[in-house]
Amino acid sequence: MSITLGVIMDPIASITPYKDSTLAMMLEAQRRGWEIYYMTPDQLYLDQGKVRTLAQKVRVKDDNQSWYELAEKEDLSVTKFHIMLVRQDPPVDSNYLYCTYLLDVAEAEGVLVSNKPSSIRDCNEKLFATQFPQCTTPTLVTSSNALLRQFVNEHQDTIMKPLDGMGGSNIFRVQHGDPNLSVIAEVLTEHGTTPIMIQRFIPEITAGDKRILMINGEPVDYALARIPQQGETRGNIAAGGRGEGRELTERDRWICAQVGPVLKEKGLHFVGLDVIGDYLTEINVTSPTCIRELDGIYGINIAAGLLDFLESQLDL
Repeated sequence: MSITLGVIMDPIASITPYKDSTLAMMLEAQRRGWEIYYMTPDQLYLDQGKVRTLAQKVRVKDDNQSWYELAEKEDLSVTKFHIMLVRQDPPVDSNYLYCTYLLDVAEAEGVLVSNKPSSIRDCNEKLFATQFPQCTTPTLVTSSNALLRQFVNEHQDTIMKPLDGMGGSNIFRVQHGDPNLSVIAEVLTEHGTTPIMIQRFIPEITAGDKRILMINGEPVDYALARIPQQGETRGNIAAGGRGEGRELTERDRWICAQVGPVLKEKGLHFVGLDVIGDYLTEINVTSPTCIRELDGIYGINIAAGLLDFLESQLDL
């Protein structure tokens, strides 16, 4: 029986093909003969308690100049899909949340939605990591300028960041005595009304911010270390970092073992852990990347492992 896959993502015309993990998943699904439909989140809708979508059948190519062909839009019940992949990028704002509510209904109608929409809602990518304090550097979440200043005074060298950012946006390194501490805190907390995260700075960032990909709670054997540019504290590829492959260390595997069972329990099938030095810093549950970089370095096929797992969950 052929499998029908629905992929919810940002506009396909805007992706960067050679490093896009969603495209890697679609290419693998196409190799398997799966029927693939593309849609953006705004194309989902609820009618008389049932979820429908204006989706387009898509063919994809591993071509940086021309990577997709779309058919005409079809008005479909989501029950047409065996699997729906949620691959929309953050921020997880109200529109993102509304989409997950619709996908809850799709789940109830028998569709395998990955990652599980209620868990995407529950697991903020910054805050989720704090559920594993044994794995993290000292961390505080607050909107209080006074508490932020106290943390900086205690730890001397820190990182401040919003709870809803991605790609290294609005991340600040703040050291003891920094005259800009108050203004940075005011801007990030929106004058004390929005909580943010502050963590003790991890100097091992110079060796890279490692992205470890997890499939059903189990790690891929290799990580992508994202090395910051000279003079930068952010390793994110989107912030100009360069990627280097790394075999997982014993400590990496220990962190994965701490987090993995919770990922399985929550139906978070494809997740990216961010690890700097010996510390877990974030758990990416919305649209983790780095498949194509790791596949290229090591000659592996990470998307195949994910689709194998998802297929095993179907009652065909």
